Amino acid sequence: MNEFLEGRCWQRPPISIARALQATPLQLMKALIFDTFGTVVDWRTSLIEDCTRFGNQRGLHVDWVGLVDDWRAEYKPSMDRVRTGKEPWRTLDQLHRASLEQLVTNRNIQGLTSGDLDYLVTGWHRLRPWPDAVPGLSRLRSKFIVGPLSNGNVALLVNLAKFAGLPWDVVFGTDLWQHYKPDSETYLGACRLLGLNPPEVMMVAAHNYDLHAASQLGLRTAFIPRPAEYGPNQSTDLKPEGSWDIVATDIVDLARQLA
Repeated sequence: MNEFLEGRCWQRPPISIARALQATPLQLMKALIFDTFGTVVDWRTSLIEDCTRFGNQRGLHVDWVGLVDDWRAEYKPSMDRVRTGKEPWRTLDQLHRASLEQLVTNRNIQGLTSGDLDYLVTGWHRLRPWPDAVPGLSRLRSKFIVGPLSNGNVALLVNLAKFAGLPWDVVFGTDLWQHYKPDSETYLGACRLLGLNPPEVMMVAAHNYDLHAASQLGLRTAFIPRPAEYGPNQSTDLKPEGSWDIVATDIVDLARQLA
């Protein structure tokens, strides 16, 4: 019986990850799971445009660029408070709402109703994909199972897939296991639900921390740089910082390399 499918690897990674990787060449890989915000969709440009359009319709004079950047800056700290037990479990939609409320107060933004805040939070459901995302995913889907392994909740990711036309086979949201990346429960949970061993699954991300966590658990890894994710002054994740299995220029190039 497959040790992983029996569930024992839910508590810990396989004993010999190196041996498993050697025994599972890339040709035997069956699924690719993708970080989504930044890797597949352009969250910053999309949110700035969505918020600016909303503000213009409402006659609000707000530094939407600064607000969006500050909002994203709260992303990791808000999840870390949940991961470390300082706060109870909340979905990413709920964390985004709490962060936005605090930013609106701190910036003394007037004239926003509770319904307005709800609308702005759902801007994370209306993000545009990078130009290579849909054609690359479509090509990969002809050979592999493809789906997001995101810090987003399932409802957010399903709505986002509908809006952006993302051709997923399956959607993995963190509310399935109530853990945020880089907790091992997220990566191993996706493998478990797919019925696959970690070396049969590739984690694809534009963020080195994500790939490091996945590789430690035996997953294959692919790095795709998104140097414009954080705008013109981005200084992180401009290049691979580990011995990842594949480094691709974009998702179309990843599909070409795995053809």
